[in-house]
Amino acid sequence: MKCLEILKIKPNDLDLYKQALTHRSYAYEHNTKSYERLEYLGDAILEFVISEYLYDNFDMEEGEMTKERSRLVCTEALNTYALFLKIEDDLKLGKGEIKNLANRKGVLADTVEALLAAIYLDQGMAKVKSVIINKLLNQESKFIDYKSQLQEAMQTVGKIVAYELINESGPAHDKLFTVIIKVDDIVYGEGTGKTKKEAEQQAAFKALEKEAKKVPNQPKNLT
Repeated sequence: MKCLEILKIKPNDLDLYKQALTHRSYAYEHNTKSYERLEYLGDAILEFVISEYLYDNFDMEEGEMTKERSRLVCTEALNTYALFLKIEDDLKLGKGEIKNLANRKGVLADTVEALLAAIYLDQGMAKVKSVIINKLLNQESKFIDYKSQLQEAMQTVGKIVAYELINESGPAHDKLFTVIIKVDDIVYGEGTGKTKKEAEQQAAFKALEKEAKKVPNQPKNLT
């Protein structure tokens, strides 16, 4: 399974992961289990892990944490995670559902939650936390504009933000960019990405953490 390869997971119970990637339409046609029960559990796990992550690492009011959590668990976010995990390569759909492209985003979002439940049941809470925090949340810059957030925050206090490309490596078709961000000529963060824009977003996120002091301690590495 592509998603397990990406996450470097060696399953103890492969059937759990097969179930997590089985839509009810396929399950009905082949008399097997779908991901629906796992999705229920995975939804709760994802909300808990992100709630704890925000509470432990960000000095936010309740309303701010609720808003940020909503952004990180919404359908668009889950689809970004699904793209990273290449969920569609392994997803089992019934013949009718394959043609139902309008429901694609909902199915992918549900499958990500089911997969998280499978990881929890197979590998434990520490592992699923590591996947969510260290793998999935690294994709968040693709749908949250941290550069705009940072620019707005710095303008209110009269500080100047500048981005500097410090490294560019790899062949033309597969480059990796490294960018640092400076606030009033002080380096506040560094980011890497397949494009300069992605690297800048990562750097802006680090700068927001430092400047706003929203992360008094660096997020725990749960690997």
